[in-house]
Amino acid sequence: MSDPRNRQYTNGEITVFWVPSKCIHATTCFRELIEVFNPGRRPWINMEGAPTRKIIEVTNKCPTQAIVWKQNTDLSEEERANLRQTVREEENPETLATPTGRSEEPVNETTKPTRIKPTNVRIMKDGPIVVEGQFKAIGGDNRELKPTTMTSFCRCGNSRSMPYCDGTHRKIGFTE
Repeated sequence: MSDPRNRQYTNGEITVFWVPSKCIHATTCFRELIEVFNPGRRPWINMEGAPTRKIIEVTNKCPTQAIVWKQNTDLSEEERANLRQTVREEENPETLATPTGRSEEPVNETTKPTRIKPTNVRIMKDGPIVVEGQFKAIGGDNRELKPTTMTSFCRCGNSRSMPYCDGTHRKIGFTE
């Protein structure tokens, strides 16, 4: 069963899925496109704030895939039903969540790489180490996790999901 905090937002052409439990508050979304991704608003995602191509471009930059997108023509029946539920909840804004946490979300087919590309490692200012490429992550019990294209590793040493970042660095004021 999916997390009830997960949200979907549509502009009629694409749907953006937000999984708050994956969000590490990298701020990429709202730094790049505040007209769409504004955590100070309810709902915090306004799909009418920019053209579809720009929403796709910024959504694809999310370092944890806490936000992903899908063409509306590719939505499953369950996703369509969840979208109808989200629209009803938007009519009652006090029930809406804001960007926090970490969870499981199926990887959107459009975000899967179509060819092998080099792995890229970057250190986010006052944040985690972000690894992007095609690789398989290993869990704490040495079991192989699902293949992924991006993950974030903790640098502050206080994550409850070690070695992965859970956003604690923001709560404790971690700086480089």
